[in-house]
Amino acid sequence: MLTNVTFLKGLAIHATDGELGTVDQFYFDDETWAIRYLTVETGGWFDGREVLISPFSILHTDFEAKRLDVSLTKKQVENSPDINTHQPVSRQQEAAYLGYYGYPFYWGGPYLWGPAYNPGFLALPEATSTEAMADKIQRESTDSHLRSTGAVTGYHVEATDGEIGHVDGFVIDDEAWAIRYVEVATRNWLPGKKVLVSPAWIERVSWADSKIYAALSREAIKNAPDYLLSQPLTREYENRLHDHYGRPPYWVHEAEHRSHFALSGA
Repeated sequence: MLTNVTFLKGLAIHATDGELGTVDQFYFDDETWAIRYLTVETGGWFDGREVLISPFSILHTDFEAKRLDVSLTKKQVENSPDINTHQPVSRQQEAAYLGYYGYPFYWGGPYLWGPAYNPGFLALPEATSTEAMADKIQRESTDSHLRSTGAVTGYHVEATDGEIGHVDGFVIDDEAWAIRYVEVATRNWLPGKKVLVSPAWIERVSWADSKIYAALSREAIKNAPDYLLSQPLTREYENRLHDHYGRPPYWVHEAEHRSHFALSGA
């Protein structure tokens, strides 16, 4: 299901033994645009500390009840590695976090989640000794590509022939846990109009310049179908969007991979 981050922020996170807090931000990988972690404001029960929750732990999202259920206990979260969400997260910190929960490492593969497009398709690794895990973590690269959706919101969007607007939000697939579209406000051209751009059409993100560089012309972005937050994002709209840009849809390639994944028994 495709959902704007506006509707995900503030959802109550429910552990198996009580409420953990509320969804605040999303850490995404700027190479694959997959959502690697949700940051959770824990409130009073954990001295207001923000913690990271991996999509590996998510069981169900209930938008009517405004809650998100996870397969964790409050004690697990309390004892998890302390990661400062206001600082860059290193690969070694990620390895320690994933190792603590027994989650597989998502890097090292060609798809959104390494060898898979969906975190639910990845098998949990066999238990390893503390010494072996420590050695593996030590060998991990410190290069991480995690960025916060909150930090990137407001970045200027640079087309192939000049600036066209700024990042105003994100549309997330809450099954694959990936950013499917960047919401672009083009008020520099048309007051109030918003359009969507796929991460597949973005060449790079410059943290130094606070810019996103799209491999699209200003005219193409300006004339894209209007995006309205008040209306559901349907497959019919997505088809129109991809047809407008003349780009293939992401779901065709991913469906082929899922079919291969199922046949191979991976």
